[in-house]
Amino acid sequence: MPKMHIERSALINASLDEVFKTVSDFHTWTEWSPWLVTEPGAKVNVREDGKYYSWEGDVVGAGEMTIANEVENTSVDIDLMFLKPWKSKAKVSFHMKKEGDGVRLSWDMNSSLPFFLFWMKKMMEAFVGNDYERGLTMLKDYSEQGKVPHTITVKGMDEFKGKKYIGIKRNVAVKGIPDAMREDYTKLMEYVMGGYADKQDGASFTIYHKWDMVSGEASYTACVPVTEVPTDLPTGVITGSVPATKVHVVHGKGPYRFTGNIWSAQYLRQRGKKFKANKGVDPMEVYLNSPMNTDENDLETEVLFAVKS
Repeated sequence: MPKMHIERSALINASLDEVFKTVSDFHTWTEWSPWLVTEPGAKVNVREDGKYYSWEGDVVGAGEMTIANEVENTSVDIDLMFLKPWKSKAKVSFHMKKEGDGVRLSWDMNSSLPFFLFWMKKMMEAFVGNDYERGLTMLKDYSEQGKVPHTITVKGMDEFKGKKYIGIKRNVAVKGIPDAMREDYTKLMEYVMGGYADKQDGASFTIYHKWDMVSGEASYTACVPVTEVPTDLPTGVITGSVPATKVHVVHGKGPYRFTGNIWSAQYLRQRGKKFKANKGVDPMEVYLNSPMNTDENDLETEVLFAVKS
């Protein structure tokens, strides 16, 4: 069977003792698990000593984890068993060491895919790697602040009324998106606020044309919706429209660095056939308040997937 190895790490500004206690006690996982955040209603059972944990949900599947070995303030080894959507086993480990004033925490997994899914190896390594990155981001906040300042709500089906927009289209590395979007929306909003504020038609949004987890490349258009397209558009600014369509909506509140949780919640529901996506309309990320003028903890973002009628 095709073997998989995934490893990610993060620098956490906390003590070794605090980080060790967090990863070695499954009671804390309900606060920062990258999977449970996508389905808050999943059924979770944690043994009293915090060394055994099982879960079952509509989109996160089912499974169980047991801490097999731990070395205080150094490492935690976990036996992982997936029961749904298919049965498989994995060995998971956390390793930690002092780095400067903080702790370098590494999270790895060794597993294998069923033989008939050999063609999914690179994709699965990319997806699980992304999950690990989301989890470490939340674990960092939990360790440093005592909480993860982000929540998601699955709103379900809704209607998108359709919009005309002015925008900037860009091909970019996934990791470069935050800086690129900051530049694009600054340019767009300076133009709009410079004389066309009365033409803005609601919240800004981003259309994602491509998101390749394996290559790490993406393509998007940063959009400001308008009632009427101005005639003196700056160089590099384009126009377009999104048709009225039925959509599936997941809402998130909190810093933009957690937006991946919202996308993962959508993809899990799409893969779980909770809705059938309309491939003819690219997914969108809608900013219900301005990322540039809002306290990051109050930022509200929605991810919309067009639904096939």
